[in-house]
Amino acid sequence: MKGEGRMRHLLEPGALVRHPGHPEWGLGQIQSVTGDRAAANFEHAGKQTLDLRRVELEFVESDV
Repeated sequence: MKGEGRMRHLLEPGALVRHPGHPEWGLGQIQSVTGDRAAANFEHAGKQTLDLRRVELEFVESDV
């Protein structure tokens, strides 16, 4: 399944991501992960709850 990619274990609060199906949402920050769901706050779409079985988020490395 899509959401079971090799980077899924890195999904934790504070991780920076992009949604490949919605690039217009901009950069997102993971707020919480519970089971197969993650809540993320995106620059141009606000808080979104995502089904990780249906989408594999793209990780964005921090410049810090």
